[in-house]
Amino acid sequence: MEVFKSLIFLLSFQFLHVAKSSMVWLNKNGYEDLVVAINPQVPEDANIILNTMNMIKNASNYLFEMTKHRLFFKSVKIIIPKTWKKNMNYSRLKTESYDKADVIIADPYMTHVDDPYTLHYRGCKEKGQYIHFTPNFLLNDTLTNVYGEKGRVFVHEWAHFRWGVFDEYSNDTPFYVSRNSEEASVEATSCPAGVTGIPVFQDCSGDKCEPRICRYDGQLYEKGCTFIPDIQQNTSFSVMYLQLPSVVEFCDKNTHNSEAPNMQNKICNHKSTWEVIMESDDFRNSVVINASAPPSETTFTLLQTETRAVALVLDVSGSMSMHDRLRHLRSAAEIFLFHIIEIGSWVGIVTFASDASEKAPLQQITNDTARQKLVQCLPTIASGQTNICAGIRKGFKLIAEKMTTTCGSEIVLLTDGEDPHIATCLDLVKQSAATIHTIALGPLASKELERFSKLTGKYSKCTLCLACMFKYENVKAWQLISLEKRNLRNVKQI
Repeated sequence: MEVFKSLIFLLSFQFLHVAKSSMVWLNKNGYEDLVVAINPQVPEDANIILNTMNMIKNASNYLFEMTKHRLFFKSVKIIIPKTWKKNMNYSRLKTESYDKADVIIADPYMTHVDDPYTLHYRGCKEKGQYIHFTPNFLLNDTLTNVYGEKGRVFVHEWAHFRWGVFDEYSNDTPFYVSRNSEEASVEATSCPAGVTGIPVFQDCSGDKCEPRICRYDGQLYEKGCTFIPDIQQNTSFSVMYLQLPSVVEFCDKNTHNSEAPNMQNKICNHKSTWEVIMESDDFRNSVVINASAPPSETTFTLLQTETRAVALVLDVSGSMSMHDRLRHLRSAAEIFLFHIIEIGSWVGIVTFASDASEKAPLQQITNDTARQKLVQCLPTIASGQTNICAGIRKGFKLIAEKMTTTCGSEIVLLTDGEDPHIATCLDLVKQSAATIHTIALGPLASKELERFSKLTGKYSKCTLCLACMFKYENVKAWQLISLEKRNLRNVKQI
């Protein structure tokens, strides 16, 4: 059971990493604070930055046209890895981070090769997690022959990410038997119906493949047959089908192909993509602009990751002595210090009850000895009232004394406390430009804690998990932990 408890806290930290919230907001029809992050493993190449900017500029114009003169991209932040060369034009991160980015640029994920995709495992109308592009997609111009113009591809993925609409093609079922006419006919899975092209089968022998026209068995084409659309056809629909040069609209209720066996029909109950988009908050909060182009060009801010500075702010008030909470807190902090925080980062420890005190000044993690030294500073006694703001203030002071600023720093707050005075330091938190990660350890933890996460960071409530520790036997506990892991991994890549 002790192993299970440790895994619960490890999952709590992982949930803080996974449960992201987009910083994008709509300001007078323009999307502000779109965050693009380059993975630290990507080799330095200035063209990645330049091509990303050009892609989003083009996407802004295309989006404006696709949404019938409503929406465009107003401001974008690009996070550059700290492993890349420093540049005076790069600003320091504040509350932005790689794990909260809307768009990530990273090497291919498993079988996706250079396919752009949006991680989306929620339902129709629900927002996605992030958009993924590979460096090669951005650098290799010949890939436009495969995927289409980059700005158009970005808008396609943005529709997945922002509005929760889905693809109108299907790689699994590229053809279907249409019953709309008097005689049944084989149609390509598309929107609208009637897209022209040819059915092609790759006839392979060893490493050599030769394309040929698919065989027809009287009902459908042979298994393995794919549809190659005619790129010269003059159809204005649809953004969520393929990025054909003539496409300038989403399928609406008049042009929607409700028969097609695609994800849009399956998940959105045969509703057209444009109908779904029109029901979004973005459309309710925007108006048609009487102009042929967006009212302003997209602006870009380049940010670079700095050395990580983290203060562990730990609750040692009297209520932490109940239900082994202080021991659980120590376990969580040990996991963070031994397994989560990276070499080269700076970490300090603050405890709070009625007041706050510094247990370990900010120091650099250089080896396991440095980690062990910090673990020895973790609290063992709990008493007094709960003053979360005192802990937050002391954490900021600890960071500022070493780093000269709290901008871009982090606080990991572990507490069970119900503190009615949290609102008194919300302005301080907002002005700090720091990120606060909150783990609530008890059932009475103040709902105000969630306001910290909305302002800056992440919130993980462990109450249900902790209840599982005492309610279930080991076998059931391991079943639960396995289920949690499957839920994280069983995501739909689109």
